[in-house]
Amino acid sequence: MRHKEIIDELSLEEKCALLQGATAFGSWQNERAGIPSVQFSDGPNGVRHQAGAADHLGLNGSEPATCFPTAVTVANSWDEALAERVGEAMGAEAASQGVDVLLGPGLCIKRNPLCGRNFEYFSEDPLVAGKMAAAYVRGIQENGIAACPKHFAVNSQETRRQASDSIVDERTLREIYLAGFETVVRHSAPKTIMSSYNLVNGTYANENEHLLKGILRDEWGFGGAVVTDWGGSNDHAAGVAVGSTFEMPAPGLGSVRELLAAVAAGTLSEADIDERVDEVIELASTVHPAVLAAPSSFDAEAHHALAREAATEGCVLLKNDPTAGGSPLLPLAAGTGVALIGDFAKTPRYQGAGSSAVNSTKVDSLLDLIGETSLDFKGYEPGFERHGGNNDQLKNAALKLAKAADVAILALALDEIAESEGADRTGMALNDNQVELLRDVTAVNPNVVVLLSAGSCVESDWMSDAPAVLYCALGGQAGAGAALDIVTGNVCPSGKLTETWPRRLADVPSSAAFPSDEKQAQYREGIYVGYRYFDTAGVDVAFPFGHGLSYTTFAYGNLEASERDVTFTVTNTGKVAGAEVAQVYVAKPEHEVFRAAQELAGFARIELAPGESKVVTIPLTSRSFAYFNTQTNAWETEGGEYELRVSASSRDVRLIARVTLEGTGAPNPYAGRDVSAYESADVLSVSDASFKALLGHAIPAEGAAIGRNMCFRDLNHGRSPIFWIVWLVLKGIKSRADKAGKPNLNVLFIWNMPLRALAKMTNGMVNMRMVDALVMEIRGFWIIGILRFIVEFVVNLIQNAILSSKIASASKK
Repeated sequence: MRHKEIIDELSLEEKCALLQGATAFGSWQNERAGIPSVQFSDGPNGVRHQAGAADHLGLNGSEPATCFPTAVTVANSWDEALAERVGEAMGAEAASQGVDVLLGPGLCIKRNPLCGRNFEYFSEDPLVAGKMAAAYVRGIQENGIAACPKHFAVNSQETRRQASDSIVDERTLREIYLAGFETVVRHSAPKTIMSSYNLVNGTYANENEHLLKGILRDEWGFGGAVVTDWGGSNDHAAGVAVGSTFEMPAPGLGSVRELLAAVAAGTLSEADIDERVDEVIELASTVHPAVLAAPSSFDAEAHHALAREAATEGCVLLKNDPTAGGSPLLPLAAGTGVALIGDFAKTPRYQGAGSSAVNSTKVDSLLDLIGETSLDFKGYEPGFERHGGNNDQLKNAALKLAKAADVAILALALDEIAESEGADRTGMALNDNQVELLRDVTAVNPNVVVLLSAGSCVESDWMSDAPAVLYCALGGQAGAGAALDIVTGNVCPSGKLTETWPRRLADVPSSAAFPSDEKQAQYREGIYVGYRYFDTAGVDVAFPFGHGLSYTTFAYGNLEASERDVTFTVTNTGKVAGAEVAQVYVAKPEHEVFRAAQELAGFARIELAPGESKVVTIPLTSRSFAYFNTQTNAWETEGGEYELRVSASSRDVRLIARVTLEGTGAPNPYAGRDVSAYESADVLSVSDASFKALLGHAIPAEGAAIGRNMCFRDLNHGRSPIFWIVWLVLKGIKSRADKAGKPNLNVLFIWNMPLRALAKMTNGMVNMRMVDALVMEIRGFWIIGILRFIVEFVVNLIQNAILSSKIASASKK
């Protein structure tokens, strides 16, 4: 224990108080012991620090900060050094605003395109997610403050996000959903990690002994603080026992009493509390001095320039067909007459909605910047209603403008309501009015460039009407300038997709039950996420994982390979400087234990001048060939021949080498079980029997309907007229906000929130005994429930006053 002398001087009440928030974004302090409050702030793509009244979802204003491109965009750069620079800039801004812990990056796996929070996450592949997140963490912590990678773990949907139970087999858990976090822990040593809202195989992540103690702390050696997601704690004592440190945001003294009662009952040891307090003191003592020493301002212009660089590298040229002259439409030559069309050209869609929303220092738009380019700007028209619906007047004006230009640049996007924390997407399509406008513009001017802004993939049939499509993802406050840099040829595009773009949602193996509206989210597809499924099952896709075009061309050669590394040469065979992202995949065509057709084992981004060649070496480890064996509970390797595929995308293999490994000789963990569906990747509709065989045990039954973890969205299924009214009010507000295209984030948060979160989010006004009284009311014990709630409310006030006095008295000794 690192701070035993301090801990020994604290009373049990003082120690328990340190393990929770005192405010929406600050922990308790103890002046007598010299333990400062730890200040947290949201920050996956910029600092959202609320200097005044704070709230979880950012409806109240926050201090100006640089809105960097979201994770989806920076991931498309495949540039770890760039990610580290972005992280360092965010960390510097956080420290300048008094923030000790920046809550990010997010590295959940993109299991399905409809996850409303995909824009905050890096990839469908854990290697990319882990490496990019680790780079962010190193950059943030370079400033002396802490990064907080999230959400640990198996957090893939927003629907029922605080009470959804992710049912997943152990191999899939290890290979897909934990591997990125393992990379972050082992290679960047984050000082904190955020546990996720959801349950994992029947136990809340924040009190899951297998996850927090067995894997995170004991196996990976994580020694930092685990922070609950805001309102994500279910049983604080159970969490503390297995390794959860901070219960956030501000549960009040009822939470302290829960710990005291657990110690008195013998279900929680004081030694466990001391371990957690040691983590609190270590965090506070290491980050707070850095914040105190940090300058009070940052170079906003330099950070804006970095944001533009990151957005530029993250742009992916999806399509660039030849025009009538025979050359690709992009880049546009100087003097080209262009019409700028689309509501998003004036008011960009540049970040996601929710707790990641940044109060940007400034925001560039295409309309503001196009006049600064070498293009001949003919004019601007919005063309369509932002949130859908027909408007012939807007469309006709846009068509008239398009006819008068050499090239029409269309800014298309998913709108704000389509992608938001708290709600999953309802489909993959762009709004119909945007697609219709594109078709009509193409009819009057075939030279169309689409600039597409979206946090995840969209249906792409409409792209047949556009010879050039540049995916800008969500480019942050400087994304407009980045797009124009690519369009004009000032920068050669180099971004590549870190998620597969399916042709249609029905092709995605999890689509049959995503998002799950039931209590369980069953991960029946197993390891077959993203390209692992599409490449194994041989399903056609719109754009494969790793795809991205360039204004130049690259040749690969001189391959040498072993089980330790792969070395090859990349040559720029074109006429302009550019960067290539080379990828190495491992395949084992002949295997006993089922596996994906290939898995990414490494990558490198190579900058090359015209005609230049570079030798590239990508290291491999034993894990590059291994699978997780549930029988031995270890990573094992099958003996035999493996292919090492050097590729420009998962479906553009340039070079192949073969190596033979001896293997570890482990038994087949699936012997005697019918996993034929997984052997053939036939996982679009997995039967109960097949999923049971994958799990290795019966599919868990769902729990009781009415209890502490009943969500507000389900109150209409209770027996309380009072809560029927509550449900109707919430439903009405949510519906009106959805129709207006402006998601009410606080309502969305409450809609998917379980009742027990009332005891975790109200700063002590409500405790768990009061929640239990509400449950009685909902179950139909109307008068008894109300009377019990009133009694518990009074008792809670009295107990809070007594305990507060006791803690204050102890702190003065």
